[in-house]
Amino acid sequence: MPIYIHDCGFHSALGSQITDIHHRLESGYNPNMVEDLQILNDGKATVVGRVSESLPSLPEYLQKFNTRNNRLALSSLKQIEPTIELMKNQYGTDRIAIVVGTSTSGIADGETAFKHKLDNGQFPDDFSYSQQELGNITDFLSQYYDINGPHYAISTACSSSGRVFLTAQRLLNSGMVDAVLVGGADTLCKLTLNGFHGLEALSSTLCQPFSSKRNGINIGEAAAFMLLSKEKPASDNQPTIALLGAGDSSDAHHISAPHPEGNGAEQAMKKALHAAQLSPQDIGYINAHGTATPLNDSMESKAIHRVFGANVPVSSTKPITGHTLGAASAVEAAIAWHILKHNLPLPLQKCQDKADDIDIDLIDCPQQIKKTNILSNSFAFGGNNISLIFGVVND
Repeated sequence: MPIYIHDCGFHSALGSQITDIHHRLESGYNPNMVEDLQILNDGKATVVGRVSESLPSLPEYLQKFNTRNNRLALSSLKQIEPTIELMKNQYGTDRIAIVVGTSTSGIADGETAFKHKLDNGQFPDDFSYSQQELGNITDFLSQYYDINGPHYAISTACSSSGRVFLTAQRLLNSGMVDAVLVGGADTLCKLTLNGFHGLEALSSTLCQPFSSKRNGINIGEAAAFMLLSKEKPASDNQPTIALLGAGDSSDAHHISAPHPEGNGAEQAMKKALHAAQLSPQDIGYINAHGTATPLNDSMESKAIHRVFGANVPVSSTKPITGHTLGAASAVEAAIAWHILKHNLPLPLQKCQDKADDIDIDLIDCPQQIKKTNILSNSFAFGGNNISLIFGVVND
């Protein structure tokens, strides 16, 4: 049974306005993918995807939650507040759950506070260590929206906000709740950037997924949220979008490197197809994890080819959003939602020099989706894999 998506809020380097998001998705160019010479400890350059718009302030009674991560989450949620209120009125505040994927939480604010301590001998008065805790964001959202159902965070690195969909599906099917607010939020912080830099995984230029010249990732920041339920939303003269299936797996191959043959990735995609009761021929587009690292792109290409051949259009949208870490799955779910809801052209993969180890159908010219089901992949450190299938539901 499909899990229906009632609304979607989205704020990333693509912007927060629908016109900006659509224009940048269609053009493949994003001015918010910028070179940064300050964030790495050794002063080397890297490209990051920054949110450029101002973020909302928090009310005084919630100042203990005042982090960039929470403000970014709130900026995307404000886009769907009418639907949140509608759900609260329909189901009651204790029948709605909140499940959020994150990996950086309020670490950037902790970095600022610790620098203040080094300079002044004490932490700022408004700093609370709890701001860095992974569950801080769901405590904040529960209080801000007065939602009293289960609320918790999931942190499995770059698959975090994909697993929230699987969790939401289980909560709804169990009857514990009637609706779930799901999503992900992660903001830029030095700890993460320098960690990836230490692994020699960052690119100093715009990342090039599946290219023979690919040499690493770009990190971005974003928040994306959806409201899910088993009840079909009222018609708005636009397509009804649903989560059709989710599949997960664990490589347990290496602490950071994926299995070279993509065995776990293949398993996750097959499980998602089985859950959705679809065949590979039913998928019209694959939004690849596509980080532009040599190992990830190679294994993902092998896995996709084994399941789909070279017959399904594929691209990675990370050159226009950055890799948004714990928010990545939710970001790419939001992109899938926009493509299906607004009939957008499929995102291009500007890859003129596809590597020899890549054997998939990369999108190199404008085209519309032909079969209205999208599979989105997210593969994390430790081999934690998630594949989600979203589609248009007509019945």
